Amino acid sequence: MSQVAPVVLKVPEVMAVLGMSRGKVYDLIRARKLKSFTEGRSRRIPLTSVHDYIRTKMEEAA
Repeated sequence: MSQVAPVVLKVPEVMAVLGMSRGKVYDLIRARKLKSFTEGRSRRIPLTSVHDYIRTKMEEAA
């Protein structure tokens, strides 16, 4: 059985991917640098939003 990659991530998963603290991830969400939505009481961040953030940071660094 093959495993499917997640389409949305929870905050702790984004923390691990980006190597950032919980506070920094929420700062990025509040600043609208990471798009997100709530599902019940949980914040979810689309994987595409994480990719967009990384791409933007790479372009800024170039």
